[in-house]
Amino acid sequence: MKRSYSLIILVILSVQSISAQFTLDAQFRPRTEYRNGFQFLQREGFDAGFVTNTRARIGAGFKTETYQIYINVQDVQIWGENPQLVPIDANNSFSLFEAWAELQFGGGWSTKLGRQVLSYDDQRYFGGLDWAQQGRYHDLAMIKFRKEDFMLDVGLAFNQDLDNQGGPLFGFKNSGTEFNSANPFQYKTMQHLYAKKKFKAFSASLVLANLGFQQIDTETGDASDIRNTFTAGTHLTYKKGKFGLEGNAFLQTGEFVTGIDIDGAYLLGLEASYNVSPKTKLGVGIEAISGDDPSTESTEAFLLHFGTNHKFNGFMDHFYVGNWINNVGLLDIHASATFKLGEKTTLFSKLLSFQGMEDTPSGESSLGTELDLVLTQNFKGFALKIGYSQLFAADGLEELETARLGATEPLDFKSSQNWAWAMIIIKPTLFTTAKSDK
Repeated sequence: MKRSYSLIILVILSVQSISAQFTLDAQFRPRTEYRNGFQFLQREGFDAGFVTNTRARIGAGFKTETYQIYINVQDVQIWGENPQLVPIDANNSFSLFEAWAELQFGGGWSTKLGRQVLSYDDQRYFGGLDWAQQGRYHDLAMIKFRKEDFMLDVGLAFNQDLDNQGGPLFGFKNSGTEFNSANPFQYKTMQHLYAKKKFKAFSASLVLANLGFQQIDTETGDASDIRNTFTAGTHLTYKKGKFGLEGNAFLQTGEFVTGIDIDGAYLLGLEASYNVSPKTKLGVGIEAISGDDPSTESTEAFLLHFGTNHKFNGFMDHFYVGNWINNVGLLDIHASATFKLGEKTTLFSKLLSFQGMEDTPSGESSLGTELDLVLTQNFKGFALKIGYSQLFAADGLEELETARLGATEPLDFKSSQNWAWAMIIIKPTLFTTAKSDK
């Protein structure tokens, strides 16, 4: 009897492997950081931070001709944050990162439902935020179309928590549709459209996103009306021979999450690159992000809601990484160089100069200069990345940092602001029924 069961299971698996594909993948990514001015200017008298954290993921996917599902769970841990003998995860770091199904309708049409990553173009507005160990996902339903050199995504999201409801009777459950989204990175509703067309040496894309925000009074339970922020933008690329060009243009209007009107907020960026040789690539770029004028009742500050912002404006994350909201804006002028030092070794360097699009209250405009270096060494089956960044903060950045900390008197910041890190990346495919192309 046991042999019969075993034979039946083997037959089922054999039949499924003919028409379906199963994949089991994993990721292990520890990172150690020395923080002496990362994201916040380091003050005199304060010691630098030192931390190691780890991302561990395991994902399972199943694909047939008519549908595909994928589930990815993760745990993000800071070394030592949980006592060794605690039987459960005291910090709730275990989570479901992705859980989606994609159904094929034919003719290039499909729908993707569930928890998924939105990552488009250079990830300036929609990105997966892979640098952050936890990453970023969206719970939504999306209609997709793919045909040759054209793609279209239309997504709808409606966030809800019936067990944490507001309403006239605060705490009353299973009633109403209130959802507390009191910060600009947690929306109540979202409608987005992304379209992209590729040509021979040129490509163009369009992004439209409408975000709805709602706040709940923690004392009365009353909810505000939904406030909508609308963003429209395009990403253009041109690549021919050794020369490459990329550009971003975004406009933003509507209401900020607090109810303030948004008036003419924008982002403009242009990047040029040139492959000097097979081992050397040079780049220059400029980006202007509008800032708030405190003399007006509205805000003119553009906000990058879901971009992989660590990738831009300096790796030390002083601008637009959960911060720099309704601030003076940013003018970022930079130059970069990538050197291939060996078959598996690459060195990336970037020098950035920062200025505010608006002056600080004292009239300062210069914010500082930053140097970023990243060395990548690939091995068989894994990679090692080592980074170092040095920030030379100007008086304007120190003034704004003082205001952000709520200090009434000028603070004494360290003259040297730096950050160093090392990260190992291991991403194996543990099992797959797919046939190898090799």
